[in-house]
Amino acid sequence: MVSKCITRTYFDAVLFDLDGVITKTAIIHAACWKKMFDGYLSEHALLTGQPFIPFDIVTDYNRYVDGKLRQEGVHSFLESRGIYLPLGDPDTSDDQATIWGLGKRKDEMFMTVLKEKGVDVFSDGMALLRHVRLAGLKTAVVSSSKNCQAVLQSADIEKYFDVRVDGITVAHSELNGKPSPDAFLHAARLLGVSPGRSVVVEDAISGVQAGRRGDFGLVVGVARKGDAEALGKNGADIVVTDLNRLIKEDLSSA
Repeated sequence: MVSKCITRTYFDAVLFDLDGVITKTAIIHAACWKKMFDGYLSEHALLTGQPFIPFDIVTDYNRYVDGKLRQEGVHSFLESRGIYLPLGDPDTSDDQATIWGLGKRKDEMFMTVLKEKGVDVFSDGMALLRHVRLAGLKTAVVSSSKNCQAVLQSADIEKYFDVRVDGITVAHSELNGKPSPDAFLHAARLLGVSPGRSVVVEDAISGVQAGRRGDFGLVVGVARKGDAEALGKNGADIVVTDLNRLIKEDLSSA
């Protein structure tokens, strides 16, 4: 049994992930991660004589990278391949074979695509966002990306959020990244609401894990990648493919 419809009767705030929930940037992130990792793995294969096994844009992205801070995603994926690089420095150049260096390569690829093509939004994500604001609930965007504000501005949707907690906030406030609940809990504090009266809306496994660990009142998994079962097993109270369901249905029997 989960709480009923997302109204002020049951909740005070909704905390949204951005990529894959509101904006169609998750596919861009995934493509940039693949391009960066395949380039590095090719270099690594030549240097070590080991076979080149490309980054899988579905399994590797969802398991090791999606929803995490950039440097944590790099470390997690490389560790899965038995590759250990030095952390490096946040100000390092993108030609350095370090965790931060590879992350910077990916970031520059993403920003190039963002500037060239802009950002599209999910109509159901925007419908839910507008609905909860009209209902008087507070809203926050909670993203691991340091490019969160640039994406919001590109899509012209920054005005829909009362609070933004992103990769920059996490670094400055010395928070742990997802799957730790720190970023979501920080957003709830900034909004002045309790986790138990707040909803987390996430499409990443690490994100629903964070929502569950933070004891939020309702954790919604958005299965845009055919991963409904995994989202449910990792902490989502309810899994949907269309966020309009949260507007139209009583969820008490879901």
